[in-house]
Amino acid sequence: MKQYVVDELRPADYYILKAYLDENLDFSGFDGLYRKPIDEALLTSTQASHIQCKPLYFTLALTPESLTCELLARTRNRMRCDCMGYATTAQLNWIVNWTDNVFKELGIIV
Repeated sequence: MKQYVVDELRPADYYILKAYLDENLDFSGFDGLYRKPIDEALLTSTQASHIQCKPLYFTLALTPESLTCELLARTRNRMRCDCMGYATTAQLNWIVNWTDNVFKELGIIV
């Protein structure tokens, strides 16, 4: 699995980050797993045309030690579909920038 990982979180930073993710992202139903919907403007033509599969999202996994962003675009509605796949360059840059900006906004230095 391709991932963007920020590790070596301090315990205090974990709780700050958890509160932020709890408030701002979709909770997946599993402890520590969140969904970050992919910006519509970044969808590929195939992803954009699959109305029944939207929203597409990246999964983020928060543990006391790290935040891991999976770089696989997923859909809630299907296990397999042509619209699912690894992040495009634009999607990769977007999720990395979003993650880095969250850390910056929260004053978490990594």
